[in-house]
This record gives sequence, structure tokens and C-alpha cells, in this order.
Amino acid sequence: MPVMKKAVLAVLIALFVPGIASAQLYPPGGVGAQPVIPFPTAPAAPPPPPITVPTVPQMNSPPPFALQNTTPGYVTQDTPPKQVLKRQRQPSFSDRVARCLDEGAAWGLNPNQRAAYSRSCANQ
Repeated sequence: MPVMKKAVLAVLIALFVPGIASAQLYPPGGVGAQPVIPFPTAPAAPPPPPITVPTVPQMNSPPPFALQNTTPGYVTQDTPPKQVLKRQRQPSFSDRVARCLDEGAAWGLNPNQRAAYSRSCANQ
């Protein structure tokens, strides 16, 4: 019991003596010294955009004047440009071999016949 009496006595001293433990219980300057910071308010909502009803074009109305062709167009006769004939590039050797192997397979040749055919075909 003596321990209990000491604990109760320590609590009572801490509560009634202001200089001992009051710095731990209250902020510096006392309880009422802290200014109250208000919560920020939201900005005012922007006004809604104006609602306009679009004009519906009519099927039997003429187009606006800006879209009408008021002056006749003139077509000029020009000579067509000269054709520039370029010499076609010969396919590479590997392209020719691949083409010849495909042709041999399409004809139903076996692998040995395809090899012989592609050698003679690609060298032409």
C-alpha cells in the first residue's frame, strides 16, 4: 500500500502544483495562446458555358453565298509531263534463287531436283 499512496500523492502534486508538470500538459504560452487557423475555402465555381442550339441545315435550301461558285472556272490544256524511263534493277542473286526454289516447289520437284533447277535457273 505504501507504493499506492506515493503514486496518488505524485499525481495530486502534479495536478495542483502548476510549475512542475504543466509544461508537458499545455502548449507554451497557455491553452488560449494558440491562434485558430481557419480551413481554406474553395474558390467560387466558374459559370457554366452558354448553351446554344445549332442551326439544322435544310435539304432544299441553297448553300451559303460564301460556298457558292459565282465565277466559272477555266480549264487549261497542258501537255502531260514527259515520262522518265528508268532501267529496272535486276533482282539480286539470293532473290533469284528464292524465286527459283519457289517455282520448283510449285512444280512438285523433290529437294534434289529443286537444287539442280534453282542453280540453273538463278544463273540465267
